[in-house]
Amino acid sequence: MSPTSPGPSHALAGFAHGLRFDDIPAPVLERARIHILDALGIGLASTTFPFSRATLTAVEALSGGGGARIIGTAQTAAPRDAALANGVLIHGLDYDDTHLQAIVHPTAAVLPAVLAVAEQRGLSGREALAAYCVGMESTVRLGTAIAGGFHHTGFHGTGVFGHFAAALVAGRLMGAAPADHVNALGIAASTASGVQLYLEEGAGTKRLHPGWAASAGITAATLARHGFIGPSRALEGRFGLFETHLHSHAANVDLRALTTGLGSEWMMEQTALKPYPVCHYIHGAADAAGEIFARLDGAAIASVDILLPQETMGTVADPIAQKRAVSNAYEAQFSAPFVIAAMLLNGRFGLQDLSDEALANPRTRALAARCTCVTDPQSRFPAYFSGGVRVTLESGETLSAHVPINNGAGPRRLSLEAARQKFMENAGLAVSPDRAQALAEAVAQIETQPLSTLMELLTAP
Repeated sequence: MSPTSPGPSHALAGFAHGLRFDDIPAPVLERARIHILDALGIGLASTTFPFSRATLTAVEALSGGGGARIIGTAQTAAPRDAALANGVLIHGLDYDDTHLQAIVHPTAAVLPAVLAVAEQRGLSGREALAAYCVGMESTVRLGTAIAGGFHHTGFHGTGVFGHFAAALVAGRLMGAAPADHVNALGIAASTASGVQLYLEEGAGTKRLHPGWAASAGITAATLARHGFIGPSRALEGRFGLFETHLHSHAANVDLRALTTGLGSEWMMEQTALKPYPVCHYIHGAADAAGEIFARLDGAAIASVDILLPQETMGTVADPIAQKRAVSNAYEAQFSAPFVIAAMLLNGRFGLQDLSDEALANPRTRALAARCTCVTDPQSRFPAYFSGGVRVTLESGETLSAHVPINNGAGPRRLSLEAARQKFMENAGLAVSPDRAQALAEAVAQIETQPLSTLMELLTAP
């Protein structure tokens, strides 16, 4: 592609500028409301966990107040800082949505940018919802184009793609022209990052990636709106996103995924919601462990084989000694042995299983030490995060289960009723049932009222 011919950067800019609310199909809008509801519930739940205190204290020091609200608190901040905080809260429990093929958490970077800019500018929920759909679709298509290639080069896709998506949604809400969007994408190319170093020791930096992306996207859009010039080929240029971040894997990029059917075919519809607050790679195996729990009837377990997609081993299975003996909640969320051990012992895995008491449970730790991770020969990755479990009992009997399509994905995606139940459970950790119910109703009617109505309900009573 020559430097002078229109490419995917211009295509995404045109999409962000030209899409009308009435062009968005009703099923897409319905999924958007469900995912916004899910994210806000997770954000509220996060305010009850220790990592939120460090985040909110730091944001207060950075911002010193402002006109944008932060989920579940009475605290306000400048829009960029509010977006940073809300991104951390939405993604901090690793309970937020994932597009499986793109391997990206789209809402965690997109929604904080939407909320901050739309509130600052006094916009309607209708405008916010349309911008959210633009950001979601852009993020998903970016991830799909590279087919999970960032995981080979050490980058966290959400922390990279989120910069571009947030720049587009912020620009749209600011009234950007197509040229402004192109410049904003070019600026975002110089800020987009997010390395997976957190995997080495369970550090919390992954929580930061979507919020930082939202903040940087707002920055890029604002600079562009005021005449700052960015490179026009942010994605496809010689030193654009694909070349700089993918290296030898850049040859696998499918540029058609960025533009084919853009605006008429909505890939964001296939984004999955999580039934477990752990890395999505573990979900198929967790489903399988739940099936085996129902058949165990208290029998003693000698050993466990966890079947996982080969491509996910480096995230949730290696190094095995560390994964078997987690030291904190964040390590636990990326440990197949710990999660599967807890599922086999309890038949479920929820936020309560990330408490200090649960992490120290000697039965769980002992069983995790007897877990081995092996390649799943029936894996349907990356279309689905398949998985299986094979349990050998002390009696010598073997129990096996395999789940080709993980719960929450594809034909098993969570319904509105299931998503609402998850929201009520999560939101209920931070607010009263009446407040949670009012929030759910506000999201269901988001396009009929000012965005400020929703933001007021998100503020601590």
